[in-house]
Amino acid sequence: MAKTKVDSGGATLLEEPADFYRPPANQDSATRPSRPARVKAEPEDDAGEPFLRARRRVPVRRGLLPAWTRSLWGKLALAAGLLAVMGAIVALVLGTRSFLDHDPRFRIDSSASIQTLGNSQLTRNDRLSVFGSDIGRNLCFLPLATRRAELEQIPWVQKATVMRLLPNQLRVAVTERKPVAFVQVRGRVDLVDADGVILTLTPQQMETRHYSFPVISGINAADPLSVRAARMQIYQRFIGELDANGEHVSAQFSEVNLSDPDDVRATVTANGSELLLHFGEENFQARWRNYQAHVAQWQQQYPHLASVDLRYDREVVLKMAGAPEASGNSKPDLEKKPAAPAKPAPAAVKPHHAAAVEHKSAAAHSTKTHKPLAAKHKSSSRTHSAKDKAHARRRPA
Repeated sequence: MAKTKVDSGGATLLEEPADFYRPPANQDSATRPSRPARVKAEPEDDAGEPFLRARRRVPVRRGLLPAWTRSLWGKLALAAGLLAVMGAIVALVLGTRSFLDHDPRFRIDSSASIQTLGNSQLTRNDRLSVFGSDIGRNLCFLPLATRRAELEQIPWVQKATVMRLLPNQLRVAVTERKPVAFVQVRGRVDLVDADGVILTLTPQQMETRHYSFPVISGINAADPLSVRAARMQIYQRFIGELDANGEHVSAQFSEVNLSDPDDVRATVTANGSELLLHFGEENFQARWRNYQAHVAQWQQQYPHLASVDLRYDREVVLKMAGAPEASGNSKPDLEKKPAAPAKPAPAAVKPHHAAAVEHKSAAAHSTKTHKPLAAKHKSSSRTHSAKDKAHARRRPA
């Protein structure tokens, strides 16, 4: 309710009681008078002026360049300043490069300034073949990536790292390859690592290193590195499986032939004679156990034994010196009964009992060794022996 004060001369809004506009309880809603709308008067300050709400300020976007650059002369001055700064930067770079290039403190004086770490086979001539042209040059402008690639082209270097040591030192850290076997290449014996890389040493260097490896045949220097690496993986698996129990079986092999990836052949010395063992491509340790268990019996029964084929599960194939291969049972208890069926051996006739093997070996050592005739004679000998046994059974005791 607005009332007028006498002393102020203005209108003041006073709060009315809560039940001022409440109608009587018995008054009908139809006859109820309408409630007048409240009017909120604007507050006045002490001077009698009405209070005005401040407007929201809108930020003004300004440019990156100052205002003086908007004029023509300002733009010209700005362009001249940028050109001066760029010229100063280029002059600084060229001056620094000239200083580093001509200052003798950054120059590699001799090969003594090249430090080499981790090398035992890398010779001084090998280092000079890579860094010889850098002696007398500035250290700051050496192409380190190119020198690292040239170092890794040396057969003995597997990995290399080249670093600058200011003011005039160069540090070279190399990781050399480790030989795992000897290899026959062009009539000479060299070394080979697990990746198939052939490593060459002079005879004098070979004498100072006491390597004890088998000699690998079947790897040629003309073969691609991928072919040599695949065959060396077979060799690693072969040696690793035989030496898995710590017995160091590989020390008994004088030669390992990898020319056929499906048949690893190894030469071993037994009772003063050399035997060629065919291991195939798997189960190397089991086949070596089979050989160890029966080699004494085979050599006693066949004094001229030259090779043993261990690739078959229930029998082996024996070959005499200067004779075709003959097959024999790998277990002594099978000598008196027919052998179990197995894979046919190449260029051999399977016997039905050990006596047939003895007969075949005797025929092989005769002056005339013809394989079809030996097989034919072998079958007739079995027939006659069977008839003799039957005739002996018919005789009275």
